[in-house]
Amino acid sequence: MTGYSEDLAYIHDAGFGDFARRAAPGLLSALHAQSIVSGLVVDLGCGSGIWAARLIEAGYDVLGIDISRTMIRLAKKKVPGAKFRVASLLSADIPACAAVTAIGEVINYTFDPRNNRRALRTFFRRVFDALRPGGMFVFDFANPGQISRASRRRIWSLGPDWAILLDAAEDKRTHTLVRNMTSFRKQGKLYRRTDETHVVRLYRTDVLVRELRRIGFRTRTSHTYGTMRLRAATTAIYAVKPEL
Repeated sequence: MTGYSEDLAYIHDAGFGDFARRAAPGLLSALHAQSIVSGLVVDLGCGSGIWAARLIEAGYDVLGIDISRTMIRLAKKKVPGAKFRVASLLSADIPACAAVTAIGEVINYTFDPRNNRRALRTFFRRVFDALRPGGMFVFDFANPGQISRASRRRIWSLGPDWAILLDAAEDKRTHTLVRNMTSFRKQGKLYRRTDETHVVRLYRTDVLVRELRRIGFRTRTSHTYGTMRLRAATTAIYAVKPEL
């Protein structure tokens, strides 16, 4: 399961890229506050490259990694100044870098079926080892309680040449969220339909903080990127590798 087929990737970029755009100023401020004003930033789950583009504009070098080939194709067109690679964040080679980011709940997705708490522990260690002393790892993730008053939610969104229907169900026992998406993208005078299912593993904040601190990170949690507030039951963690 690779996720984000051609039409869904297009819709995500066209209709839901505002998250990365609004998060960018706060993320850049966090990097600057940590005296990270240049160097390589590894953008995991880079999607169509919206955040990568802001990093390039700010003077950073960027390596974007995403498991979706379609997303990587979009990112290469959007940000020719960055480097991009198709890979799972659980196994991708992370080079020595100043910072690592993973925004948009990318650690929750199970496109790579190995994703679980043990795999994340190994992933966090690889990020720690790749960061230079004083480097920062910033990511956000979905917590249990995504659907607070029921176990199911149905919503829809509409754009000038697309539409998407979402049917989401949360299993509060297994801490998983299943998103069934039906998308329609205009092709000439007709619309093409695509169905895709994403399974999301939900993580408690205290559990991930404990894993990060065991590895050696200093952490703080937040529900904002700068002035942008994350949606309910979503947390951001700013994890710093201590100076030598």
